Amino acid sequence: MKRGRPTRSNVRQNLIEILALKGPACGYELHKIYIEIFPKTSRENVYYNLRKGVKLEEFTIEVKKVEGDFSWGRVAEKIFYSLGPKAQPRGDPRVKAYFEKK
Repeated sequence: MKRGRPTRSNVRQNLIEILALKGPACGYELHKIYIEIFPKTSRENVYYNLRKGVKLEEFTIEVKKVEGDFSWGRVAEKIFYSLGPKAQPRGDPRVKAYFEKK
């Protein structure tokens, strides 16, 4: 029997479902969509599962520089997540209904 925490996560699987229909998105945007569809979870939990998913190759990241008028300057670096090679979307009907509604 394996010891430690299991590598599967319902939150991470739900994020895979969202990215399968939405396409690349940043973590903050994924959290906003997540809490509209699924039971509330913390932003920290979403970011933890995104980082864990990158390690498990379920997500890939792309860092983009976004220009704007921010309090710290004119440029911000945003990390965009997309599906990786080991992601297995299952086609959750709740996510599909959410994107059809929007």
